[in-house]
Amino acid sequence: MELYDGPLDVKEIFGRWLDEQAASNYGAYIPFVGTIRAEDGIEALSFDIYEPVLKAWFDSWQEKAKARGAVVKMAHSIGDVPVHTSSYVSAVFSPKRRVALELIEEFVEDFKANAPIWKYDVKEGKRIYAADRSTPMDGSGLLA
Repeated sequence: MELYDGPLDVKEIFGRWLDEQAASNYGAYIPFVGTIRAEDGIEALSFDIYEPVLKAWFDSWQEKAKARGAVVKMAHSIGDVPVHTSSYVSAVFSPKRRVALELIEEFVEDFKANAPIWKYDVKEGKRIYAADRSTPMDGSGLLA
């Protein structure tokens, strides 16, 4: 798991991950890139992350992937990420394509639903909590 301030350098991250796994003999490499869309008048999205819970979540995914002979990688932004740049990249390396395809879908969907990341719209330089595009975490919040 890698965290970066601001937008991600997707080419550098994916290139490095490829280099790290070059001798692994994996037959499939499936990347996923999340890019900030220009919508609703936003200039950027901004992200806060609760790192200890994110690390525990990611470590559990490493174990799931390892049980299937695969490796999961992930990078995410902290702070402001302008439209048309990337805030999230992930990848699965696996001996078999079916495992990689299944894992990347499961991983990205679980990330969207359960990762402790709070999203804000940035409009006119101000951060506005994006409640309509955020997923509440079970057991969190004042009323949990």
